[in-house]
Amino acid sequence: MAGKKRPSSSMEEPTEEQTEKAMASIPSSSKVSEKLKQMERRKVRKALDKERRRVASEGNQKSESKSESNTEEEQNPESELKQETKEPVTSVASTSLTQPGLHLDLFRGLSSQESSVREEAAERLVRELRDVQRSYEESNGENGEQGDPVKLEAEKDDGMENCAPSLRYAIRRFIRGVSSSREFARQGFALALAAVVAEIHAIKLDSLMKFIVEELEVSSGMKGQEAKDNLLGRLFAYASIARSSRISEQWKSENSSIVKDFVAEVTSLAAKKRYLSEPAVSVILDLVNKLPEEAVLTQVLEAPDLKDWFERAAKAGDPDALFLALKLQERVKAENDVLGNLLPCPFSADKFFARDHLLFLSPCFKESTFCLPHLHGLWPVVVNMLLPDMPALEETNPTNRSTKKHKKSKKGNSSEDSSVNLCNFCEVVIESSLLFSSHDRKCLALNILLLTLPKLSASNLQVILSSKVVYCLMDILSNKSSWLYKAGQHFLTEVMNFVGENLDRRIAAIVSLQKHSRGRFDNITKTQTVKQLIAKFDNADGCMHFVDSLISLFVDEGPISDEPSDQSQTTDENSEVGSAEDKDPLTNGNGTGSDTLKNWVIDTMPRVIKNLKLNSNLKTLTDEEIVRFSEDKFKVQAAIMKFLTVQGLFTASLGTEVTSFELQEKFTWPKAAISNALRESCIRQLQVLLEEAQKSEGARILNEIEPNDLASYFTRFVETVSSIPSVSLFTALGDEDDKAFKKLLKMESKLSNEERKVSPGTDSSRMHAMRFLLMQLLLQILLHPGEFHEAAIDLTICCKKAFSFLSQGNSEEEEEEEEGSAPQFMDVLVDTFLSLLPHSSGPLNYAIEQVFRCFCDEVTDAGLIRMLRIVKKELNPRHLAPAEEDSGDEDEDDFLEIEEDDEVAGDGGAGLSDESEGIAEPGSVVDADDEDREDGMDVDSATNEDDENEDSDRMDDDAMFRMDAYLAAMFNEKRTSGNDSAAQSQFLSFKFRVLSLLEIYLQKNSGKTQALTVYSFLVQAYVKSHANTGGEQFRQRITGILQRKIFKAKEYPKFPENQVETLKMLIEKSLKLVSRSRFKDVSSLAQNATFWLLKITTSMNCANPELESVVEVFQNTLVDYFNNKKSRLKLGFVKEVVRRYPWVGTPLFGLLIEKCCSTKAEFRQIETLDLLDFIMKSYEKDSCSSKLVKKHLKIICELIGKLLTNMPQKQSRRADVRRFCTRVLNVVSGLKLNKKFIERLTPEVCTLCEAQLGAAFKPFKTEE
Repeated sequence: MAGKKRPSSSMEEPTEEQTEKAMASIPSSSKVSEKLKQMERRKVRKALDKERRRVASEGNQKSESKSESNTEEEQNPESELKQETKEPVTSVASTSLTQPGLHLDLFRGLSSQESSVREEAAERLVRELRDVQRSYEESNGENGEQGDPVKLEAEKDDGMENCAPSLRYAIRRFIRGVSSSREFARQGFALALAAVVAEIHAIKLDSLMKFIVEELEVSSGMKGQEAKDNLLGRLFAYASIARSSRISEQWKSENSSIVKDFVAEVTSLAAKKRYLSEPAVSVILDLVNKLPEEAVLTQVLEAPDLKDWFERAAKAGDPDALFLALKLQERVKAENDVLGNLLPCPFSADKFFARDHLLFLSPCFKESTFCLPHLHGLWPVVVNMLLPDMPALEETNPTNRSTKKHKKSKKGNSSEDSSVNLCNFCEVVIESSLLFSSHDRKCLALNILLLTLPKLSASNLQVILSSKVVYCLMDILSNKSSWLYKAGQHFLTEVMNFVGENLDRRIAAIVSLQKHSRGRFDNITKTQTVKQLIAKFDNADGCMHFVDSLISLFVDEGPISDEPSDQSQTTDENSEVGSAEDKDPLTNGNGTGSDTLKNWVIDTMPRVIKNLKLNSNLKTLTDEEIVRFSEDKFKVQAAIMKFLTVQGLFTASLGTEVTSFELQEKFTWPKAAISNALRESCIRQLQVLLEEAQKSEGARILNEIEPNDLASYFTRFVETVSSIPSVSLFTALGDEDDKAFKKLLKMESKLSNEERKVSPGTDSSRMHAMRFLLMQLLLQILLHPGEFHEAAIDLTICCKKAFSFLSQGNSEEEEEEEEGSAPQFMDVLVDTFLSLLPHSSGPLNYAIEQVFRCFCDEVTDAGLIRMLRIVKKELNPRHLAPAEEDSGDEDEDDFLEIEEDDEVAGDGGAGLSDESEGIAEPGSVVDADDEDREDGMDVDSATNEDDENEDSDRMDDDAMFRMDAYLAAMFNEKRTSGNDSAAQSQFLSFKFRVLSLLEIYLQKNSGKTQALTVYSFLVQAYVKSHANTGGEQFRQRITGILQRKIFKAKEYPKFPENQVETLKMLIEKSLKLVSRSRFKDVSSLAQNATFWLLKITTSMNCANPELESVVEVFQNTLVDYFNNKKSRLKLGFVKEVVRRYPWVGTPLFGLLIEKCCSTKAEFRQIETLDLLDFIMKSYEKDSCSSKLVKKHLKIICELIGKLLTNMPQKQSRRADVRRFCTRVLNVVSGLKLNKKFIERLTPEVCTLCEAQLGAAFKPFKTEE
């Protein structure tokens, strides 16, 4: 059966050992040797040895070849075949001095691996045999070659009486050689045989063919490789005769039946074994190509058994007979009934590729797989007949696509006929016969398709990549262990190479692969094929053509194959088990194939624009090139925008096509209404498209009015399409949404018109950013009806407040707003942003950020506080005891059922020790409520603090209503559904978006006093985040903002001298975090904050009394360090503070000495010594150092006495004590205070100093 895999040995070359056995068992080759007796053979060998020695002495033959011949004959005395091969050497060599002879060593060259060696050996053999035959003919056969061995070899009735003995021997040798299984032996001996037959006409062809049959006869006793070698030998021998051109010459001269006889012999041979059939046809075709047409008609077609072969070919499934019939038809181009029903009569390509005829020939096509991996010769003939012409002229340009319409011509009709034939061929042969069958036939189908690629046009490429072909590819490539995985990869690679840079082919390939895979070809095959093809659209013309194709694919209601990719259709008994899947992989288990494909089209369109890039640097391009590129890009954006708008926003009530006379365009919808999910996807991609357009406009040329404004174009397009009577929005909007929708459109139009009038600057940038936000909000209303209309109305009000020209002519509205004492414009804008951010899309969030960037300089203190409170809020707070002071915020939190996590104490808190009461209570870093305004927001008026707090709290409750409602809804949903992680993730995303706004604010306002308020809230949010799991990303975001925008900013807040208390309190909070936090990151952040706060304090140029209050905070921290074992303060941090700000270290000197004397902790004592040593070193050359040492000289002496009396046990610590004492002695000596120093030392201490300090204490002994 063709479906079963054939044995691997069916096409293998015979081995050399088997060939030698076959040659030794040939009856005709051993007939003469059987007549010789053993004694006669010995006598002959002795004569041969004597003759060889004589020839060697004369120098006519090499001694090495003679010794090898003797050795072989002595080792194998019973080998008749080798003896016969060696015996003629003497007879030929003995006569070589007197007449032409044959060098037998040339036969060895015919088996050489190198083709050049084989050709040279064949040429020399031909020359020598020609000379031998000429000499033989001149002597009339009487003075031929001498020597009994040759005569014995030639004495047989073989029909070659006119040939010289050497020639007859050579012919036998050639025939035996073509039956050898040795590598390259058949090729070499066949080449020599063909050359000899062509050159020496004394050889009779009929006798030669008879001799071939006799010499290579396959008897009933032969089996396996032996029989195979003889059959292949006959085939090669016949091929040599055909290629010698002797048959055609003989027919022309004699008009004999040699042609019929030869074809009959070859046909008979082809019928013996399947693997002989195709090469036998090639032999016949070699002969046919050398014959005139008359001979083909009268001789070849009339050969016996040929007609029967053709008649049974279709039922038997014989591709070789079909191949021969096609080649004969191509050769003679005449109608003949000998070809049977294999070919239509009268013959034409259209009739041959008719569906019925292809179905009739289907068995022949299926059985052509027997010669794999070699492709049967039938298929190139079929493909050449199927696609006779090269692709059309318009496709020869690989990069450009001609848009001219070509006139109809005969060539066009021929192309149409070829397309029809190609469709029939693919459906019947490729899909029905080969693809849904065995692996061999699948592989054959792919190879045939590859054969058609060079001749395909772009339109025909979609025929080749049909649904079943794409299904087959996906089945193969989705499993790397598949038998055909490499074949599938090769096919896909060749298709990619064929597509190349040709635009039409690329689009055809993408559409075919995605249409039949429902947009999931790359996902299923785990390749980047479609993605790589799409990435090649890098110019406007290509992108426009591709977008048009995608629109047609979306709207077209052509059939999308829904055949399951299951084992029953795509595999057979030889296929892999388990290739079927429970769910259709094209839909991924959900959704329809049509929706999946349409969704891919929608997602792909905005990505095409990203490929449009300038090929060179912007600075090297002229203005004209930049403008041209901008216009081309806008055309692509506009085309995509119109498609997404029509499909996502509108629907037609009358039919599926609507023409806009105003726009002079026709809009088309799919016949079957698309789902709401697809419409929502269109709207989301519209938002992405507007976002990308807004980003790309960031590099606009100054002083140039932008003519290509996508937001304005979108507004006009929506208004125009909405005005068409038969077109309406796909969903009916409520009254409030409809009102907001119209107001947004109207407001965008006004801003767009005004933007064109004003010169580039702050106002134009604000209007431009606001217009994009209006459009994003308009689309958001369509996505979520009933949720955004309030924010839309508020945003239009903000526009009227922000741009004065919008309020002109609306005096009545202004009076009403004044009477109602409306809040400030920026407060409303910030509140609107905060109400949008929790559930805004990515593009809407980007538009909000751009508007906020333009207006952030006008953000009020109240608006900033509301943003900061969102960052500090916790959706899942820990339940702790209420704070002592209740504020408005806490009441608000109770209403929302959200507890403010203001205390960060306890084991599960932010890593603070148990004794850090109040560290993170309201006012832990700074108080979250009352001290918000005290610390940074209202630093200039501390007297009216309470009143302002009450007003701020009242305004906060009203302004944050929508944001708080969202938080309350989120919390209630979390509580009822139990999905804590989802709610926490949403709220964390909201915080990130607010942090982005704060980062934008700090980027422009890092030098304002409000930066201190932002800092305090962010630090508190950072500390509180440790109480919740999964807050690592949130903390990293806060750390990045603090480091980049505050601590390392070029500007820092400037405060008047009367605000030192505010900084003092913040420093105190930071130091508490440094000394109490269990987390290293909190401690590190607090240390950086302390450095930044001290930097601000130093820049105020305060008087000493005011600085002393700051130093007092450090003193209290150090006291806690010495008195409390739980303190985590590192004196290295204090040392760094002293190094940066020396005014802090001087007041700490006395306290440090005192505590160092009294502390019982040896480790802290040694650490303090290092800090004291650093302070003394920093003041060593200062004038105030004398006062400092004199003031604390007494306690310094006490400290030295205590240290030397109680020396540490560890050697390193003892060295630290000696180093400190030595430093003190050097400082005292330098200040010439030796006498006072000795007076304050007791005798015991002096003795210890002399013993422990040695040379450093010698100068003080004289004073003693």
